[in-house]
Amino acid sequence: MARNDVIAVTGAAGFIGSCLVSHLNQLGAHQLVLVDDFSDPGKAANLEGKKYLHKIHREQFFEWAEKHPGLIKRVYHLGARTDTTEMDYAVHKKWNLDYSKLMWLFCTGNSIPLVYASSAATYGNGEYGYTDDHDIVSKLHPLNPYGVSKNEFDIWALGQKVTPPFWAGLKFFNVYGPNEYHKGRMASVIFHAYNQVKEKGEVKLFRSHNPNYNDGEQVRDFIYVKDVLNICHWLMEHQPQSGLYNTGTGKGRTFNDLVKAIFNTLQYPELIEYIDTPEDIRDKYQYFTQANMRKLMSMGYNKPFYSLEDGVKEYVGEYLMQEKYF
Repeated sequence: MARNDVIAVTGAAGFIGSCLVSHLNQLGAHQLVLVDDFSDPGKAANLEGKKYLHKIHREQFFEWAEKHPGLIKRVYHLGARTDTTEMDYAVHKKWNLDYSKLMWLFCTGNSIPLVYASSAATYGNGEYGYTDDHDIVSKLHPLNPYGVSKNEFDIWALGQKVTPPFWAGLKFFNVYGPNEYHKGRMASVIFHAYNQVKEKGEVKLFRSHNPNYNDGEQVRDFIYVKDVLNICHWLMEHQPQSGLYNTGTGKGRTFNDLVKAIFNTLQYPELIEYIDTPEDIRDKYQYFTQANMRKLMSMGYNKPFYSLEDGVKEYVGEYLMQEKYF
């Protein structure tokens, strides 16, 4: 990364986007163009103290970029409508599919490498496994409109004959970490569980409605946001083979494991209550996710991942307990 390269980050005021801005700042990159809808006051603190060139509203970005030809050298497209409970597909189509196509065409036309956020929600129930194999993408059946929109863009990208000089679509698994204070219901289970423990000394987890899983033994691939940032930056720096890449740890862990790590960090006795999964999401609920990370590793990525226990300890101890941002 040339120190003075101008880098655009979409979704820059959000959870992962603002963490990426901080990560790039720490690496000496201050020539950043931040793209988002900056009207949500709940996100403002995510960008406090960050160094950047410009803040551009997402609806004005392409017009702005046309007036500054050749300025932007790299794009991290992390902006999206991420609410998995939003059932109006038109909302997801606008921001996750149509806007992403415009970003792809912008990067293609200007020979700009592109790293964008896909999602593990594309895998649906996992009937085809969790392998980032391009051959299965068109067969996948996501469980909600958010996942559908993400998969539709992956399908579209794979079908393009003309592409950016390098592109990578990252299938984010269950990302947790600082700067998600604004996310409400869509914040990570760790964020909600921490607040439950602090308020009531106990955690409520969804009961299993699947006979193959005991309560709290539903499995997710939880990945600390700092590992996500390392993968984003590594791919942009090394630009291996273009394509889709799983972004998880490769180790599924249970929700029981997760909340035990929170209780241990806070030194509270373990107290878990199991409640029914809400009916509006019960038939769309994933019981097992685990990223196959072979492709990324085969490209040469070899940084160790935070264990769930170490990630929770840092997130809870250094950020949530101190109400700090990254």
